[in-house]
Amino acid sequence: MYEMKKPILTIFYQYNPWNKTIGGIQTLINIFIKYAPQEFALRLVGTGDPDKDRIGTWQIGEFAGQEIEFFPLLALKDDNVRRLIPTTIKYTAALRKHCFASDFMHFHRLEPTLVTRHWQGEKTLFIHNDIQTQMKTVGDKNAILWRRFPGAYFALEKSLVGQFNQILSCNTDAAEMYRRRYPSIANRIAYIKNSFDNQIFYPLDREKTEAEKYQLTKELGVDEQTRFILFAGRLHPQKDPLLLVNALAAMQEPSVHLLIAGDGELASPLAAEISRLGIDKQVTMLGALAPEKVAKLHRVSHAFVLSSAYEGLPLVVLEALACGTPVVTTRCGETPKLLTSDSGVVCDERTPDAIADALKRVVLHPENYPQESCIRTAQPYAARTVVKDVYSDMFARWQQQYQPAVLV
Repeated sequence: MYEMKKPILTIFYQYNPWNKTIGGIQTLINIFIKYAPQEFALRLVGTGDPDKDRIGTWQIGEFAGQEIEFFPLLALKDDNVRRLIPTTIKYTAALRKHCFASDFMHFHRLEPTLVTRHWQGEKTLFIHNDIQTQMKTVGDKNAILWRRFPGAYFALEKSLVGQFNQILSCNTDAAEMYRRRYPSIANRIAYIKNSFDNQIFYPLDREKTEAEKYQLTKELGVDEQTRFILFAGRLHPQKDPLLLVNALAAMQEPSVHLLIAGDGELASPLAAEISRLGIDKQVTMLGALAPEKVAKLHRVSHAFVLSSAYEGLPLVVLEALACGTPVVTTRCGETPKLLTSDSGVVCDERTPDAIADALKRVVLHPENYPQESCIRTAQPYAARTVVKDVYSDMFARWQQQYQPAVLV
């Protein structure tokens, strides 16, 4: 009989999918693994727990019902915490010792592709932020190391982009900027929709939602009439949770309670700021949570809030909308372009007062932001549809180059 060899997709990123990892990139990769068709063989070159994983060795694992080959390139106990030497540098240095050339290779950071220029196979670079805005953002210069040396970053980028068969951005402005910057490869640059896992993030009917909210009020020891606001993501200068807690203080609404699901380098400064503002009883820091628990929080919240300085298209925004929860966001990234007047509010100023006013509009007048409108806004970004299209295109390209079937 004839059996067709499966095309191999190798994904490169500095994380471990079995950890409680935080971030849109990790979530997107998890979605690409979960919804991969059986026609593909999956490999992930990531990081490993030194107490559990055999570092530097291929191992077979199962993630979200899919068999995957996993190569922990370096030991990293917690990928949610930034270190003195950026993990990207360590990851790139470790990658130099190997060659993981495959039929398809997906990269989510530019730096590791310093090593891959001569690897054979189709390479795709995913752009997750509006890099132009990211470099210009004022504030914490440690938010991204390259902000200290923007000229060096763009020189590095220019030297590396020619190796990619595709450059896919979840931000339309970023995609257009790359086309202008690199006209010779403009036909390889495209916009791609970010996507949410619609098997996890979906709405409940009113009765079940009220039951889950009642349960949460009991667990937190707050009044049954409490109105919840949710922040979910890395506690990192990009997301600026310090701005968010100042906005909560500016609201002066004691019936509003902020839930913070996430972890990162700003956890301690954030706790200190909450205490300084005297809003300890209005904030609960929950740490890193599994997606299923985040989905429950979305469903019981009156609003999801994004206080970021820069973004691409945050997956967590799509997850909130898919659960029927309206979004309040700063004017950054792709979110302002997809929100409708009845699914959220965009703040024109990134100040505590502006965010506080927007939150009041949504939280105190939920009738203006019905569940149906939020769900309708998110629907085109459902993972099953978006990821299926990407894999279908990949498989079609591979079939065009495929050698005759091998006799076994």
